[in-house]
Formats: sequence, C-alpha cells, structure tokens
Amino acid sequence: MRFLPVSLTVLLVELTDLDETLALFASLEADPVEGIEDMVPAARTLMIRFRPDRLSAEGLAATIAERDLSARIAPSDVLVEIPVQYDGEDLDDVASLTGLSVEEVIRRHTESTFTVAFCGFAPGFGYLVGGDPALQVPRRQSPRTKIPAGSVALAGAFSGVYPQNSPGGWQIIGTTPVKMWDLSRDPPALFQPGYRVRFVDLAHRTTAATVTPSAANTQHAAKEMDDAVSITVLAAPMPALFQDLGRFGQTGQGVSASGALDQGAFKAANRAVGNPVSTPALEIALGGFSFEVSGRAVMALTGAPCPITIRDARGREIKAETYRPISLEAGDVVTLGFAPKGARSYLAFRGGLEVKPVLGSASTDTLAVVGPEPVAIGAKLRIAGGQGLSPVSLDERPAFDCPKPNEVVSLDVIMGPRSDWFTDLGLATLSAQLYTVTPQSNRVGIRIQGPKPLERKDKAELPSEGTATGAIQVPHSGQPVLFLADHPLTGGYPVIGTVAEYHLDLAGQIPVNAKIQFRPVTAFAEITPAKG
Repeated sequence: MRFLPVSLTVLLVELTDLDETLALFASLEADPVEGIEDMVPAARTLMIRFRPDRLSAEGLAATIAERDLSARIAPSDVLVEIPVQYDGEDLDDVASLTGLSVEEVIRRHTESTFTVAFCGFAPGFGYLVGGDPALQVPRRQSPRTKIPAGSVALAGAFSGVYPQNSPGGWQIIGTTPVKMWDLSRDPPALFQPGYRVRFVDLAHRTTAATVTPSAANTQHAAKEMDDAVSITVLAAPMPALFQDLGRFGQTGQGVSASGALDQGAFKAANRAVGNPVSTPALEIALGGFSFEVSGRAVMALTGAPCPITIRDARGREIKAETYRPISLEAGDVVTLGFAPKGARSYLAFRGGLEVKPVLGSASTDTLAVVGPEPVAIGAKLRIAGGQGLSPVSLDERPAFDCPKPNEVVSLDVIMGPRSDWFTDLGLATLSAQLYTVTPQSNRVGIRIQGPKPLERKDKAELPSEGTATGAIQVPHSGQPVLFLADHPLTGGYPVIGTVAEYHLDLAGQIPVNAKIQFRPVTAFAEITPAKG
C-alpha cells in the first residue's frame, strides 16, 4: 500500500489490485473516518478527499494502513442484460490482438458475467470486471475525439459502455440502444457498483430489443410565468451557465462536483445582493450578455470586470460598477461589455433566480451534460422571492486582479501523485518554461502549449485512477492539460502535479493567450503514515 500526495486536501491510496481497492472502499464506507469528504475508487487506487482541519494526510494514512483488505465484496442480486449489435470499428483489431476469430470474441464476451466495479470518466460509465481474460486488450494508441453514445468497448481488464458522445481510447466492439444515463430514472445510472452485467448478441435474438423512451424527453411541460419579476435575455454570445458551489455525493454514479470556477467571485456576487452564498447565479464567459428586467430588482456582477451599461425605459444610459449592488427598475436593459481581463463573470440577483436543481445542485456540468440548460438568447428567467436574505454588502472586493491575455500567471503546484513517471528533465521542464493557454480551453480544462513536451520515463499505460480539480494531466504528447471543475472523475494519463486549492479560482479566470508559470511548492515524496 502506497500513499501518494495529490493536493493539500486529497491523497491517493495505491493498492495491489482492484479487489483490495474495493475492500478498502467498502471498509471506509461501513466504518467511516471523520474528516473524509469523498472517495473515488478506480482500478487499483482509491482517491480520498479529506478535511485538513480534522486530520492530517499522515494521520489518515496511518488509519487506512490498519484496515483489513482481505474481505471481498459480495456481488449484487441485480443482473442487467445489455443487447449489443457487434458491429464495432475495432472488432477486427480486437480479434487480431487476441489471436481469436471475430466470432470467438463475440462468444467469449456474451458468455461472461461482468460486475460493475466502480463508475467514473463520465456519468453512467461503469467499469466492468470479470470478463474472459483472453479479451484483455490495450487502449488504442491514438484516442478518438468522439465515440458515439452506446458504444460497447474493451480496455485492459475492463469492459464498458459509453453513456454519451465523448472522446476515448477504448476498443469499440459493438453498440447498444440502451441508455446508460437517464435523469428520469432513480438512480439515473443504469450501472451501479456491484451490479452484475451480461451482454446479449442482438444477431441471435428472435425479437428486437425495446428501449423505453426517456420520460425526461416526453414530459416537458412549459412552466407558466406569473406576475413575478423576471429577466429576458436579449444577447448571449456564449450561453450563460447556472452555477452554485457544486454537486456533491454523486461520485458513485460517475458525476463530479462541477460548480463555479471562481468560487470567491461567485460568493461575493451573492453577498453583494444579500443572498446566502450558495444561491445559484449565472456564470458568464467573456461578457457580451444583455437582458431586460420586468420589475424592480437588485443585481451584482463580480469576477471578470465587464463594463456594465443600464438603459432605462426612457432611453437614458448609466454606467455601473462591479462588486456593488445595483438597483434596477421595470424596463431597464442591462448590457455587459466584453471583459478586458479574466474569463468569467458572475451575475446574481437578490432572492436568486428560479432554477430546478439536478441531482441536488443547480450547477451545469458541461462534460457530463448534467444540470440546467444553458441560458441563451430569448430565455426568460424568474427572480425568486428568496429566503434567508441579509442586507446588501457594500464592502465586496476582488480577491485578486484578473489576469490579462499575454500576462504571466504563476500557479503553485503540489507535486504528485505520478511525478515519478517523469524523468528529471521532464520534472525540471514543468517549472522552467511558460505555457500558453490555447483557445481549446473550457470548463473541463485549460489546454496549454509549451516549447518542450514533458518527458516521461517510458510509455507504460496507467490504469484509470481518480483525478482532482487542478490536476495537471500529461497525455502521450507531453503537452499538459490543467483540469478544471468539469473534468472527468477518472483518467488514464499520469498527473505530474496538482494546482494548490488556493489558486483554483485564479486558474478559472485565466484567459486565452495568457501564459502560465507552474511553481512547485512541494517535492514529490510518498506520504509516510504517522506513528501512534
């Protein structure tokens, strides 16, 4: 058992195999350790987020080291059958890699009884184990940028079904019409840890498989707007997103926390209008957003400093300041200019905007496609009455100056958990050069380009393991990706280091063409369990 640092509040427990991982996970669920906030099991690791005010990483490691890992998890009584059309693009390649015929690959796949070991990568994506060992094949050397939803695939000792269109490097052997993720179900993920799964060849079925239409697609009833105050969106160059502090407790279904990228600015917007700090608000990228208000309201804008113009019903225009409560009257049209620095602004209204939570949160997760719909031109949003309101705040200030394009931003980095996968030159390169933020960046992650790739010791494959917000993941290209709030729960590329939590808000405000300087504040070393 190894204990590896991820960040100041996260560590990774590396175990011998999946059985030990699941045994430790079950042990910590049955007999929790006070201070553990979340756990993400993977192929042979357990990622644990903890509260440093309750326990230290060394103390947590000592507690975990005493756990019994000999117990094995009893399989669930639930058996899920998945009909498959074995027509995958990689079916012939899998046959070649295994030395089997296509027919034999299909037979061995359908005669296996799998177990859902854990969920990750995307909501509803279950990692299935227990298949025929002859079907173990490596990931594709060059991942696809888009794999269709319903693709049945293999990688290493795992089988799985892609729940939505997404990039991926698994070997596709077939497709299924069954929805893996459906918010009209409870729980939405068809695969739950412990469930048993069998695949059925549609070519040998006498009747075609039937799939029940999602109730979510058939029960969209338009909600009547009453006389309450509302805003109507007049311009949204990039649709705004509802965000709050995040969606927690859903990692078992493969759903990450998401949430506002600049949580300090998000909370400041709510404080400015007197809301509880967790009240949902709109996250606006780069500005250009405009809306008309139907009645009296109070708003505030924080984060990236967009110029604010208000035109009243008589056509008069005034300018307003960010980080201040702003009083609005019926017929006022508010227009946000484009932010000269920063990347995201937060728009809050006193009382909050009415929005239906999804899985307990109003955050819109752009990778998982979970949460409220993006707010585009023509949207009409009602301002709620609000509960627990406080006086407006006149004392809000930005926590930092938002970075500008071409400006250098320094981010502190905790080295690990896979720093030892890189050469001394690769480790030195991480902090020795500047990285340029590319236009391919989004809420999932910041894609950056450096003059030199980060050199690895070899091309070994890393079994999928949990990833934290702020993780600096390094694919085979050697050009890192800095994960933000909508990142996948698990990943298959080594993480050389993780941006310290206190710099995550700053990372969420870095615009395209800015430069990033990584500044390691720790040297990589395994965590030594504390001695009693």
